[in-house]
Amino acid sequence: MSGGVDSSVAAARLSETDEVVGVTLHLWDYPDDGPLGGRGRCCAPEDQYDARRTAHALGFAHFTFDRRELFARTVVTPFVDAYVAGETPSPCTACNRGVKLAELFALADRLGASHVATGHYARVVRDEAGAARLATGADSTKDQSYFLYASPRSWLERLIFPLGESTKQEVRAEAVRRNLPGADKGESQELCFVGGKPHAHAAFVAARAAARIRPGLIVDADGTTLGSHDGVHRFTLGQRKGLGVAAGRPVFVTHIDAASATVHVGDSAALGSMGAELADVSLADGVSLSFRATVRVRYRHEGQAATVDVQAGGAKVAFEGPVQAVTPGQVAVFYEGERVLGGGRITRSLAAGMAS
Repeated sequence: MSGGVDSSVAAARLSETDEVVGVTLHLWDYPDDGPLGGRGRCCAPEDQYDARRTAHALGFAHFTFDRRELFARTVVTPFVDAYVAGETPSPCTACNRGVKLAELFALADRLGASHVATGHYARVVRDEAGAARLATGADSTKDQSYFLYASPRSWLERLIFPLGESTKQEVRAEAVRRNLPGADKGESQELCFVGGKPHAHAAFVAARAAARIRPGLIVDADGTTLGSHDGVHRFTLGQRKGLGVAAGRPVFVTHIDAASATVHVGDSAALGSMGAELADVSLADGVSLSFRATVRVRYRHEGQAATVDVQAGGAKVAFEGPVQAVTPGQVAVFYEGERVLGGGRITRSLAAGMAS
């Protein structure tokens, strides 16, 4: 329970038919007067208090467990390292896989709970043999199956997503109707530990990796120097705004060479990729080593038809059409209709010919 609307409504629904115990993970401390300003909503002390108030109002026990060290080691440090290396990380997938769900299942066993329920907008469905499979949530605008792609079957057999068939609008209206604490809260920030100010992620990385950040050049496709920068951590593939150069035409970040601290820019056509190489690949049970799927290369990507070939240590994805801004550090997730087949971390985008 984060103290937000989604987990509170999920708990309320379950409490009507099941014995429930609420658990909140204390993941991060963020000072009000810090240099980045603000806090991520799910990390604020008042939200832990709201989770406790919700549990009390619904009549079940609530516990808070300190997992700050694990969160820093599993999510924050790799986040900083990725930006220093010129990549754009996906911390929410790392958090769900390595912190939230992993710890919730361990705590469920300690507390004698048979299942784990969360406020994610996703679903667990059953195949013909009755095995649990991860599927998209009914609300396509809030579907969070992308962040859960690495959930093994042993987790899925015990996972409950009470909001999977609901829309966000329905959930918020229910929170108000039930008069739950925090029913009128706004949406949580995606990056709960960074803060909401402009360029907050760059300031966050710079504060933690100053000795590893160095200035460099911004060059165009012809190698002409257009400007300079104070660190590759300030850029991501496909970025157009905030480049600090005057090229006389719209230009986008097309490649980041962290080794030389060089940021390459060009027109939008240079962002198209016909494939990707992946590492840390997870597959659902029964998925073959070569298959066709719709592949989403970022959370809000609608997906592109592709062939996935799983290889030793990773996978290669060949798209049927060009995909814009296939970004190292992000996650590619495989779908067959509503079902999640797996996914992996993007290590390299591939041009035409390289993806075959």
